[in-house]
Amino acid sequence: MTRVFSGIKPTGHLTLGNYLGAMRRWVDVDQHRSDALFCVVDLHALTVDHDPARVRRLSRQAATLLLAAGLDPQLCTVFVQSHVDEHARLSYVLECVATDGEMRRMIQYKEKAAQERERGGSVRLSLLTYPVLMAADILAYSADEVPVGDDQTQHVELTRDLALRFNQRYGHTFVVPKATTPQVAARVMNLQEPASKMGKSEDSGSGIVYLLDEPDVVRKKVMRAVTDSGQEVVYDREGRPGIANLLEILAACTGGNPEALSGVYESYGSLKKDTAEAVVEILKPVQARHKELCADPGYVEGVLRDGAEKARAMARPTVDTAYRAIGLLEPVSEPVTEPVTEPVLNAAR
Repeated sequence: MTRVFSGIKPTGHLTLGNYLGAMRRWVDVDQHRSDALFCVVDLHALTVDHDPARVRRLSRQAATLLLAAGLDPQLCTVFVQSHVDEHARLSYVLECVATDGEMRRMIQYKEKAAQERERGGSVRLSLLTYPVLMAADILAYSADEVPVGDDQTQHVELTRDLALRFNQRYGHTFVVPKATTPQVAARVMNLQEPASKMGKSEDSGSGIVYLLDEPDVVRKKVMRAVTDSGQEVVYDREGRPGIANLLEILAACTGGNPEALSGVYESYGSLKKDTAEAVVEILKPVQARHKELCADPGYVEGVLRDGAEKARAMARPTVDTAYRAIGLLEPVSEPVTEPVTEPVLNAAR
């Protein structure tokens, strides 16, 4: 059976982009057709300045929302990255295979490093090396496929390169994975800045629909979405990115086609209204289930505990093999000794 791995980073509240671009596919497709693992990658949240209490809170919220969206622990493995030591163990080994040049060519690192330099600051070393940790996340589980948004495909390509390089140098150890991306709404864009993706780490939420936004808040955000010059509703990602984004969101929510939907609407207002209602409807069951799960925190904790145990059992053999292959000694176990027992006294004496 095909094995799938993907993760979600708790650096902010999960968004409509996370749901339409990744989570819904995990629920509707991946957990049914494959041996699937889905992970809250909390170690990745430490690569930037953060509040520890907020990371813990967002990690729990992300796990709860994954379950609320429909991931079934009977069908897939849901866990938290830091609960499985094999991620960090394998990451260092892969750092010994990766090169400095590869890390510095990563687009997200280049962008964030440039932003920090403009502010007179610098980025953490972990931001430079986190694509290797992402590779470890994937390779530890011998994943065949990695469902990602198009902004993460470069990291999966790095994972493939590291797996091939390790296998060539030290013997076949890792499965070489491939990235898979959904065709519609693979990258939901910010409603106020349609040239930028709807990221959960933004300071301002006016262009971001969060999964736990109240219906009226969702409607207000969509109705205030930036559109383009002109009046005609046309699907043109390059020329009219604002309208194209709304059409893609509506298509993803309703199962339609963006180009076909563009011919249905004669005004921006009617398109916005229908898009807003479609988003409200698709979020309703997620929000209702989230409320139920919050009332039963023991259930979520149990899922994460069991998930970590299953994940650990899957990852450890591969990571142990990688350690041996690269030249590390196996740990020496304590010798087993027979227990000392007291002699039995003769009852007659």
